Amino acid sequence: MNTLTIYPLSNYSFATKEAQIDEDPSVNARLQRLEDDYEKHGMRRTVEGLLIVHEHGHPHVLLLQVANSFFKLPGDYLKPGEGEIDGLKKRMHQRLGPETDSGMGNGWEVKGEKDWEIADAVGQFYRPNFEGFMYPYIPAHISKPKEIKTWYLVQLPHSQVLTVPRNMKLIALPLFELYDNAVRYGPQLAAIPHLLSRINFIFEN
Repeated sequence: MNTLTIYPLSNYSFATKEAQIDEDPSVNARLQRLEDDYEKHGMRRTVEGLLIVHEHGHPHVLLLQVANSFFKLPGDYLKPGEGEIDGLKKRMHQRLGPETDSGMGNGWEVKGEKDWEIADAVGQFYRPNFEGFMYPYIPAHISKPKEIKTWYLVQLPHSQVLTVPRNMKLIALPLFELYDNAVRYGPQLAAIPHLLSRINFIFEN
């Protein structure tokens, strides 16, 4: 069984930075761009990071909340030929790293792009067609998925500044809130407790 050391939510400082607007104004626009990109580059590869902290003796997942209703993990799709680990480090930094020349710190440890510690891959989801549904397997009749999304555990340090775009919120959700709650969070995020069940969490202060 793999292990992950997790620290209290109170160990982390949260700041804000300029808003990051999604380049696709709607789900349909995103799927259309996926189709256009597929014609040029083939299957899209997406990477996202699972950041785990603990609160009241229970693991919590850090999720980005957009528009008070949509929840997602930090990450994004990769460029053609880009490595998954380096690509995820870059996207984690874009989402939650400090702004350039922000002068932040104030005694907290501020991480650079290469300092994100990426651990094991814990799950993959496949998009068989140019539609919203993704599955934790490749359907039998699909030979060429249009997108593959991989989730990686991220080993957070003892303390860190996490800088959130001002049009988003970073919230800590307990595993029991996500479990069997696909109605609110969708089937992918609701699967997180299942995927983390093989992880031995080491609780530190």
